[in-house]
Amino acid sequence: MFAAYAARIDRDQPLNGLELGERPEPEARAGWTTVTVKAASLNHHDLWSLRGVGLPEEKLPMILGCDAAGIDEDGNEVVLHSVIGQTGHGVGPDEPRSILTERYQGTFAERVTVPRWNVLPKPKELSFEEAACLPTAWLTAYRMLFTNAGVRPGDSVLVQGAGGGVATAAIALGKAAGLRVFATSRDEEKRKRAVELGAVEAYEPGARLPGRVDAVIETVGAATWSHSVKSLRPGGTLVISGATSGDRPSYAELTRIFFLELKVVGSTMGSKDELEDLLSFCAATGVRPVIDDVLPLDRAREGFEKMAAGDLFGKVVLTTS
Repeated sequence: MFAAYAARIDRDQPLNGLELGERPEPEARAGWTTVTVKAASLNHHDLWSLRGVGLPEEKLPMILGCDAAGIDEDGNEVVLHSVIGQTGHGVGPDEPRSILTERYQGTFAERVTVPRWNVLPKPKELSFEEAACLPTAWLTAYRMLFTNAGVRPGDSVLVQGAGGGVATAAIALGKAAGLRVFATSRDEEKRKRAVELGAVEAYEPGARLPGRVDAVIETVGAATWSHSVKSLRPGGTLVISGATSGDRPSYAELTRIFFLELKVVGSTMGSKDELEDLLSFCAATGVRPVIDDVLPLDRAREGFEKMAAGDLFGKVVLTTS
């Protein structure tokens, strides 16, 4: 079957390790099911995998891709939850949690096999392309906002780095949930897009906000960390799920954190129940993933190049037919 896969690790030039071509069909195993992939979306996790983060060389070659929507063996339209080993379903009870492409082959292929427990019904209101955007970036944003930040309608939220998959998801979900969302981006066009998506206003990184916010959604890391901490009201919450600009900020702002009793919460992915809630939320409210581009699987390299360059707003989706 045709697939996009990591053939080698290159920490400095990750796309050098990306190959497109034939890979073996998924092997059947007890408690698992094979899904025919209709659409799959790119995440920064795929670039990190090509750098060897979370993907050891002994696991190569590894088909990339965490997210997918498709058709199961019984002809049902489904969405995949990409966290394997979270509950022991389909794997040994002591197996550590991992995401597709770390221990098991991913979704950038014509077919993928996952534990049956990891398959959820796709709402009829969502297209395969839309549904394929939800299991990683959108689920991460959903958990950051509603589980870890604990925000409620009327609260205010700052989303750093508008344009990325998690950031655009947080803006759209926040708007649909009745939050006052502010956003930042270095790019003027992305700031305009953020406002169109639902942000009250979008600013250059580091700009002073009209007032301090209840929560900050942080995926940028070192470049925006100080601004994130300074933007919070006393007792506010900073939720971080990524550090694309580096994980060692020059100023940790520890004095401000303890004096204002700020909360800093790490967040990774989300549970199957949260994904089910997210699917229902999108179906009921009409909020939809922001898709930057849809490409056939054999043009996956173009999608990777756009993501690596930061030249996108929302998700890149790969289709198999």
